[in-house]
Amino acid sequence: MAKVIEGLYYCESHEYVKVEGEFGYIGITDYAQEQLGNVVYVDMPEVDDEFSAEDVFGAVESVKAASDLCMPVSGVVVEINEALEDEPELVNQDAFGNWIIKVKLTNPAELDSLMGAEAYQSICK
Repeated sequence: MAKVIEGLYYCESHEYVKVEGEFGYIGITDYAQEQLGNVVYVDMPEVDDEFSAEDVFGAVESVKAASDLCMPVSGVVVEINEALEDEPELVNQDAFGNWIIKVKLTNPAELDSLMGAEAYQSICK
């Protein structure tokens, strides 16, 4: 079964948010990378781009499929994971260790509408 980490926030479209202070690290879950297969490209936004919850902020492409990335929470992009530009397969090696974007949360209360680890595990079955 795919790895799920306690203490993160999850959404039904298989993105996670790791919160550190006023920032959130957003990536795809281990389950999502398993479903996609070998990731060959990660399309990321620009720093300073602003998104609302549920906006599409990029895409992950694999040999099997392409999948849109949806914002779990509203925020402003403060950093992208540049390592993924050259090595998108890092997402397959460690989905939780290789976040895609770091955002400054603009509405932290939105985190309350996301799932915890146990609820997320139940939708992956």
